[in-house]
This record gives sequence, structure tokens and C-alpha cells, in this order.
Amino acid sequence: MDNNNRLIWLGGKMMPVTEAKINVLSPTAQFGANVFEGIRCYWSEQEQQLFAFRLAAHYKRLQQSIKLMRLKSPYTTEDFEQGLKDIVRANGYREDIAVRQTVFVDGLGGTWNSCEPINMFIAPIAKAYQPIAEKKGLRCQVSSWERISDKNLSPRAKVGANYINSRMAYLEAQQNGYDTALIPNYQGKISEGPGACFFMVRDNTLFTPPPTASVLESITRDTIIKMAQEVLGIKTVERDIDRTELYICDEAFLCGSAMEITHITEVDGYTIGSGEAGVITRQLSDTYYQVITGQLEQYRHWLTGVY
Repeated sequence: MDNNNRLIWLGGKMMPVTEAKINVLSPTAQFGANVFEGIRCYWSEQEQQLFAFRLAAHYKRLQQSIKLMRLKSPYTTEDFEQGLKDIVRANGYREDIAVRQTVFVDGLGGTWNSCEPINMFIAPIAKAYQPIAEKKGLRCQVSSWERISDKNLSPRAKVGANYINSRMAYLEAQQNGYDTALIPNYQGKISEGPGACFFMVRDNTLFTPPPTASVLESITRDTIIKMAQEVLGIKTVERDIDRTELYICDEAFLCGSAMEITHITEVDGYTIGSGEAGVITRQLSDTYYQVITGQLEQYRHWLTGVY
């Protein structure tokens, strides 16, 4: 599918992406007044089916973001799912894709505190799964920027404007010659990367910051915690993580719907483990692939067939 010629869902209508327009004076354009979900769908050649991954969890979080931002949204969870299915079917995707589903404050002449009118777009884009063996890994810098928190802009809501925080950390890391950043919270503990949650391995145990450590309540994070315990028998401890723990950990990786699982090779010049994806990281990546492609029956309820 040519991404420049694909169809997009906007306000209940399907149209070429080049014709989908939002007013430049709308609050979403001026102030980032929107909430969104990034949803991955994976093609099964064997079943000739495209599976959307953990739709119920994505839409629960989307509704929570709408509530926290006090948006007067007319959309139901059923509307979200039907819209996604309609636009993906209209494009005829038979491949792995990502879908950006955004609820935003539309209109002409609104302000930063406008709560309506509300509109939505659903934009699929081709994006193939990349096995961890094909990834080069990430060189990370602990950012000088502080992660947003419930004291200012809650990371619990997946809000477009929140990503300026990640933008600043990411661009700083890039400017300094790194691939991406790890962002400390207001207590100086590690929270997450730009648009991705953080895990490390020490002595065959997984560690990840808790939801109260200024992290997004990530669906991929939750998936990894569950499958690590239930499939691999690997315990996950949710606790604060110090900066210097990163330098001496055995393995580390970032995860998210877009990033999936990507190993970290270096932090602040310190090599992590062997500098390659570690044993547990590779086991998690292999298991994750089995989950998203429907190979593990116990997690089939996480998959929603689009066709």
C-alpha cells in the first residue's frame, strides 16, 4: 500500500489522506488539544486475517484520556472499533500496519481551554514487524530534561501536547550523538524513554519503574509483565530505578506499540551486558511475536480480527 495514496477516516467519512484537512486555528493545531492511541495490527498469512492487538485495552485508555482532559466526546468504544475496522478494510491491508486513532478539539477560533467540538481521525500506515535480531540496538543518554508528572502534565493521559517533553529529551540525545534518551522523573529516578517504557534485567529478574514513577500506563509494558511471568516464569519487580543501576545491569530494553521490543546497547557510554540483545530480552521478543501473531492460545483474546 502506497502511504501517500491511502484512505483516512475523518469525522465519519473516508477520504484520500491528501484531502483530510483540519483548520489551522483549531485547538488541536494550535495547542495540541488531542488524545490518541497508536494501535498495531499484524497480518497472519496462515489465517489470512489481520489482527488488531489489544483493542479493548487501547480503547479503555483512550476513554480515560478523554475523561482526564475533560473533552466532551460523542464517541463510544464501539465507534472507535468500528471506525478502525472500516478504514482498514477500505484500504484492503494485507500486511502489518500501525493505526493512529486521534480524538481532538476541532473548530474555528477555539482556545487552549476548549472542550468541544470534538472530532476524530483514524490513519492506518504500513509498518512491518522487525525481529530483534535485525535491530541494531539503541545507544541511550540519561536526559537533562525531567519527565512530566502528575504535578504538572500527567503522563497517565496520552495527550499530544505531552510529547513535547519526549521531543526535548530525544532531540537533546540526538544532538549529543545518541540514538535516544532515558528520562528521569522529578525524584531523579529513571521513568521511561521518549514514547517507550523501560525495562532492565539484573540477576535474571526484570525490573521496571512503577506507574507512579511518571510513566505512561503502557499496554506493551503490561503485556511484557504478563507474558514474562506466565510463559517464561520470569519475575518482574516494579520499583524505582537509579541512574547508576543502568550502568551495571545485565540487559535493558525499551518497549511500546511502535517500538515493540528494542534492546539497549549503551547508556551514557557504559556498555550494557555484551552490547548485544541479552538472553532474556531475546526470549521476551520471541514470545511477544508469538503473542501478537496468535501462536499462543492463552492470549488469543487479545487479538481482534479486522476481516
